[in-house]
Order: sequence, then structure tokens, then C-alpha cells
Amino acid sequence: MATVRWSPWQELEDIQRTLMGLRDGDVQSARHQQGSWMPAVDVRETSDALVIHVELPGVEKENIRIEMHEGRLSISGERPYVKEDEEEHVHRIERAYGRFARSFSLPRDIDTDRVQASMDNGVLKIRLPKRGAASSRTIEIS
Repeated sequence: MATVRWSPWQELEDIQRTLMGLRDGDVQSARHQQGSWMPAVDVRETSDALVIHVELPGVEKENIRIEMHEGRLSISGERPYVKEDEEEHVHRIERAYGRFARSFSLPRDIDTDRVQASMDNGVLKIRLPKRGAASSRTIEIS
């Protein structure tokens, strides 16, 4: 899974595409046409875990993939655009549809065997527990 980096230039290209579409009479958003978007994410750390919340309203958990590989957590999936009626005329689409992907470098102290994920009210929560602190002990010299 490739790392997806935010780019202000991509945002400007999206705005330009939207404006050109409006000029040509197309009122569908550039993001819908482009077919990709980036969900909002909160990353928090407690003394015993890293917790990531990802806003994914309208995305079924079956359409989400979470992978860990070489110290990276990758979240990807798709929110499909569903046209409710072939006869409808869309005046405005502001919600993003299509594929999404986010990727995060993880600290070395994450216990990858105990990672948990849950979905509630359109928010994906990933809890990444930290390994226990190494206990200290005195070593006798023989």
C-alpha cells in the first residue's frame, strides 16, 4: 500500500476542475469525478495505546481494509456513489465518493498482535496497544 501524502497543489487542481466543470454546465463535484478522497483522522496517544479515529460515514465495514506492514498502518476502502434514480437531476454533490487511503508510520513500541478495530456511527476506531515497558532487574556477575 503506497503512502498517500496531502498536497495543497492537489487541492488547487480539484478546485480548478470544479470551476471548469461549472463553466461547462457540469455541477457534479471534482472529487466525485476524480473518484478519490481522504477521510478526516484524529490520532491520539495515551500512556498505554495509540488510538486512531477515522471519519467514514456511509462506508460499510466490509468496504474497509486495515493492514500493518513494516511499521506502517494502512487504511483503505471505498464509498461507492449510488444514484438513487436514473431520472434524477443532480444539482449539487458535496460528499466525496470513491476510493480512499491513509497510511501512518507507527512507533516501534506498538504491540501489533493486540491491535483492535471497531466501527460506531460512521467512525472507525483503531486501538494500537503499546508493549509493556521493559522491566528492570539487577544482573549478578558470576
